[in-house]
Amino acid sequence: MAAKRHLTAEARRERTVETVIELCARDEPATLTTGAIARQMGVTQGALFRHFPSKDAIWEAVVDWVGQRVMQRVDAAAAGADAPLAALEAMFMAHVAFIVEHPGVPRLLLGQLQHARPTPARHMVRSLLFRYRERITALLEQARAAGELREGLDLEAATMQFIGTIQGLVIQALMAGEVTRLLDQAPGVFAIYRHGIAADGQARS
Repeated sequence: MAAKRHLTAEARRERTVETVIELCARDEPATLTTGAIARQMGVTQGALFRHFPSKDAIWEAVVDWVGQRVMQRVDAAAAGADAPLAALEAMFMAHVAFIVEHPGVPRLLLGQLQHARPTPARHMVRSLLFRYRERITALLEQARAAGELREGLDLEAATMQFIGTIQGLVIQALMAGEVTRLLDQAPGVFAIYRHGIAADGQARS
């Protein structure tokens, strides 16, 4: 009989985070209990709380995990592009791909933003969104300096539209239960966004 493999504390914490994200893809985050998390992992609640002092600490770890990975993904995608508008498109596609891989993420982040009390996790989500907006605005400023944007474009509005375009695309996919189709839909949706912000001759990549 094979010996049971024991996970390190760090590996157990990461597995807990991954489990929460998996559960959020099918269950309402607000009703997710530590009991449900423990059952999904095949451990006791006592074992779960040996790695996290509270349920709030679990949510903090989850948001931290998401924030680190989504920012790494979009930053790496943007860094590989040869022009600011191309970097924006790469960032858009990388974000969509991340959601396809982790469909529970939009629901869990929205759930934290809607939390009735000012939890540390809610603050972390707000901080993540702020950093994300900064990345987009910086790329738009670079695109303007490179002459890629139409004259007079409101960069703040363009930043919010970028975020709103992803949110709308994701919400419709989640409602239809067709998250995997996001990868097929994203290029056409971004093309419409690009057409709205790009200077003449830059509307197509």
